[in-house]
Amino acid sequence: MINEKYEKMLGAKNIIRVLSEFATARGKEIGYDNVFDYSLGNPSVPPPQEFTDTMERLLKDRNPVELHGYSPTLGNPLFKEKIAQSLNERFGMSYTAGHIFPTTGAAGAIAHAVRAVTKPGDEIITFAPFFPEYVPYIEGAGCTLTVVPADRESFQINFDAFESMMNERVAAVLINTPNNPSGQMYSAETLTKLAGMLKDASVKYGKTVFLISDEPYREIVFDGVKAPYVSLFYPNTLSCYSFSKSLSLPGERIGYVAVNPECEKADVIVPMCGQISRGLGHNCPPSVIQIAVAETCMLTSDLSVYEKNMNLIYDKLTELGYSVIRPGGTFYIMPKAMEEDSVAFCEKAKKYDLILVPADGFGASGYFRMAYCIDTEKVIRSLDAFERFTREEYGTC
Repeated sequence: MINEKYEKMLGAKNIIRVLSEFATARGKEIGYDNVFDYSLGNPSVPPPQEFTDTMERLLKDRNPVELHGYSPTLGNPLFKEKIAQSLNERFGMSYTAGHIFPTTGAAGAIAHAVRAVTKPGDEIITFAPFFPEYVPYIEGAGCTLTVVPADRESFQINFDAFESMMNERVAAVLINTPNNPSGQMYSAETLTKLAGMLKDASVKYGKTVFLISDEPYREIVFDGVKAPYVSLFYPNTLSCYSFSKSLSLPGERIGYVAVNPECEKADVIVPMCGQISRGLGHNCPPSVIQIAVAETCMLTSDLSVYEKNMNLIYDKLTELGYSVIRPGGTFYIMPKAMEEDSVAFCEKAKKYDLILVPADGFGASGYFRMAYCIDTEKVIRSLDAFERFTREEYGTC
């Protein structure tokens, strides 16, 4: 007999993927250049040339057995050392290689982090708006995900609601900053207050409440600012990272868990992740990718296009009368729809070949998400479509 749980999940398709498939099909009819597809967060810039050069050099000059052999269970030592060095230099941390566990992207990092600090039946809290795939990540570990309603004035943390929802069953809090889907970056003030509440909760309930920080957009920030490094604010933090965005390597599936050296049981969490891998059927990213990223982890792709695209979209939408909080990073923006039913709003937009994602699944009904990781030329052409859509459907411009 097949597993009924996963069979039932077949009927609950990811709305982002559904819209992306629609955009692809529509593109076959009218040409994909004429479809303004803001559905999927797939980086639109290439990896740095140095990464490509490194891969070519490795494949040409290094021992194939070394490049393509099994990685050690806890990851390539060089990769771990270079990641620790990078984090220490940039953020003033004191990581060693023993605090770094390579994973298949941020999703793999979260899967390991969650299992390292919870047991089945525990509760994890996250804050809306949130990445909807957190639900299967958490439930797959046998835990319950509780979502704190959004602070719709700022898309920072709704602390009043969080305080009322905190309880003795909570083993960890999961945050995402800079945030998908809102594009907002948690401020130092927000992180300081969150850390204080987690410390108080740990004392109150007589156990450590861990913080799991999902931060693959850490390098995509705007206005010349830097994203606050979450582990600096709370010692019991596990940072989950991916090079999908900073190096534009989503298909290579490489990331890591970084265990704060001041974290409870910091010396055993990475070895525990090796044991967790046995149950997940996961054993590190490919060897060659670990070696290549070890040599290039201090670099980024040219990420400037995302800020340029954001400014174009933000300026136009505000001109058209949309209510939108200006993003501080990522390649997402989440405006308020022109009607309460954001699903209906996004359905109407499809008539203008604007592919927008209703934010209901992100915990923000009445809003929609745009992933503006597309060519700037296409963004510019889409603005006329937005104006026609808004004028003809809502008469507001």
